[in-house]
Amino acid sequence: MTRALSAARMIRTTNGTIAFANLAAQIDGLELHAASGRLTCRSWAELVDLLILRAHVLGRIGDYERTLALAELRLREAPAEGLSFLSLARAHGSLHLFKEALSDLDVAERLGIENAEVQAERAAVLQAVGRYDEALVLRREAVERRADFESIAGLAALHAERGETAEAESLFDESYVRFRGVSPFPLAQLEFQRGHMWWGAGHPLQARDWFDAAWRRLPAYAQAEGHLAEAEAELGDREGAIVRLRRLAGESDDPDYAAQLARILDEHGNAAEADRWRARAEKRYNELVSRHPAAFADHAAEFWSSAGRDPQRGVRLAKLNLEVRDTPRARTLLSRAIAACPAP
Repeated sequence: MTRALSAARMIRTTNGTIAFANLAAQIDGLELHAASGRLTCRSWAELVDLLILRAHVLGRIGDYERTLALAELRLREAPAEGLSFLSLARAHGSLHLFKEALSDLDVAERLGIENAEVQAERAAVLQAVGRYDEALVLRREAVERRADFESIAGLAALHAERGETAEAESLFDESYVRFRGVSPFPLAQLEFQRGHMWWGAGHPLQARDWFDAAWRRLPAYAQAEGHLAEAEAELGDREGAIVRLRRLAGESDDPDYAAQLARILDEHGNAAEADRWRARAEKRYNELVSRHPAAFADHAAEFWSSAGRDPQRGVRLAKLNLEVRDTPRARTLLSRAIAACPAP
């Protein structure tokens, strides 16, 4: 165990299972108030934020779609409120509608939303689409303005996205020192980002350790557990990975788990079960790409280029993904999709 991982595990937060139950209860309460028309603008924004958080943790597509519907509803009811546009920007961003999100942020700023809050969201969108230099300016300004957990963690995530692991590791460590809360969500997300960085850098052992840390801190964190399973399979524990993925694929409306499971089962020689999960993933990806092409082009491209066995379709989706977000990861995905195509 590395010193950084040991230090991270020393930070105690609220029990993850209890925290997730509280999150669900908060969402249910706000949804009831929304249905009866008793939510303030700030409470509407809180509901959108909490739904996005739960969607990320569980990988629940329905929550992302519900978020956008609520944000659009609030905008119709309060079109002159800056918070309406800020919430809509977050909802658009969660479904990779990045141009729309940037436009929403411009309006939110004109309507009086605090500059620091708008710039934090803008930095996240710019980072997502690969405009790293612009995002870096905003991230550094945020740290200069207030060097707290959120600003330093944001800068760390940007360096991680750029593949600058040494700079990111130093900032990840510093963000732990600045942490002052008790909620497990921010630290679990940070640990997930750290694992994602090491996975992208080709270090599955480090990635597994950080994905495991995120999952142990927040056992409901399906995305962390799904990536943990992928890392375990890469490191040779395919049986353990299959057990995890069978459960996740059975519970989630996100086809990624079924797609991963089909690929690993194929590699494990279990063709019959792999075919069942492949068919399930194919049906769900078709539905999601038809409804939200920008949000699911990347994962669908990965699926069709490997377990889905249609690399030409994978190439088309990878090209669409590159149009949405011109990042190193998107370019690598397109290269892999092209390489998977049979020679003419």
